[in-house]
Amino acid sequence: MVLSKYREPAVAGMFYPSDSDTLREQVQGFIDQARPSGPTSPPTAIIAPHAGYIYSGPIAGSAYQHVQHAGQFTQRVLLLGPSHYVAFTGLALSHHAAFHTPLGDVPVDVNAIQHIQALPQVQFIEAAHEREHCLEVHLPFLQVALDQFSIIPLVVGSATPEEVAEVLDLLWDEHTLVVVSTDLSHYLDYTTACTVDARTCVKIEQLDYLHLMPEEACGAHAVAGLLKAAMRRHLTATTLDLRNSGDTEGDKDRVVGYGAWSFN
Repeated sequence: MVLSKYREPAVAGMFYPSDSDTLREQVQGFIDQARPSGPTSPPTAIIAPHAGYIYSGPIAGSAYQHVQHAGQFTQRVLLLGPSHYVAFTGLALSHHAAFHTPLGDVPVDVNAIQHIQALPQVQFIEAAHEREHCLEVHLPFLQVALDQFSIIPLVVGSATPEEVAEVLDLLWDEHTLVVVSTDLSHYLDYTTACTVDARTCVKIEQLDYLHLMPEEACGAHAVAGLLKAAMRRHLTATTLDLRNSGDTEGDKDRVVGYGAWSFN
């Protein structure tokens, strides 16, 4: 299979800086300023948010602070996040050969795509990737934290935990880092959001994939699949950070929740 063309960034200059030096400095700052927490060993998977960097960058930095120690082990990243613009069932691949960011090009793992494209829940949907930010905003963090790596980019539509976990089980080996992209509650007041997000945090820590709802996390389908796969592997989920836009940049009347977790 020959993949075609490069995916140009959709939200550079909006969600994050389009200037490469500014972007690298900002991402490295988020990673360096994160409060050390959680296991000292490199994670095999993380959950991190995908909003504009001024809002969620510090929380993402808490996850990628752990990832930067995994560079010598990680050869590829299985990157999953929710579809914000296109409704579909299953998981969406793209024909792009690489994803471009201001920091350079990230190649797509063609062999891995060939390995999963026959699954009934996996299909090529270019429209799902064209405007989508949930995967793109993680790429600069990965480029700063890791050395050389390829990606398997999957936008997740309406999919069951088992459908997502099946894809993970086929590709998740000792050289693959799983990154699931999600924000938490949306547009609640600060106090209510803290309460709702705390409950969601408990579900993630307990690997409770059966009771995670889309109103608790926009990436709930991808997260639930990760939790199911993590349970099979006897992994432990550790909370690294849990805040919202009222804590980082913005008022407290209508906030968006963000969290970071590592799986070891």
